[in-house]
Amino acid sequence: MFLGKNRKLGRNLEEISVGEKLVLTEKMEDKDLLLYLGLTNDANPLYIQHDYASQTEFKKPIVPTVMLTGMITSAISKYLPGPGSHILSQNLEFLKAVYHYETIEFLLEIIEVNKDQHTLTVQVRVLNEEEQTVVKGNLRVQPPGMLQTKDK
Repeated sequence: MFLGKNRKLGRNLEEISVGEKLVLTEKMEDKDLLLYLGLTNDANPLYIQHDYASQTEFKKPIVPTVMLTGMITSAISKYLPGPGSHILSQNLEFLKAVYHYETIEFLLEIIEVNKDQHTLTVQVRVLNEEEQTVVKGNLRVQPPGMLQTKDK
């Protein structure tokens, strides 16, 4: 279904099956971090101040976990299942810090299709450059549904 010029809804529940996967790679660039911090007015020194971060267990500035969550949300909204989908719940664990300039890989996999509840369960893993898991968890997602039209 199209929503205006060149806008298409993602796949509906019947078009999705267990085992489908999506892999995305992102590099943590300063411009993206500064944009996020500016939009949220988040001035946590752990995210931007090298002097402060060097005195912590992290030794250098880290990427905010909510920014990583946003990247996962974006992958759901753009690709799996795509535009029109909605995250109903999420359970994410942040196992290791992600640092500025790191390249990370997002691995998403459909592990359950629940037709009765019109939901999907998406397993998420995020790996750093050393292939260590930095984020893991599950999302419960409602894929796009058919728009209800009112009889006139």
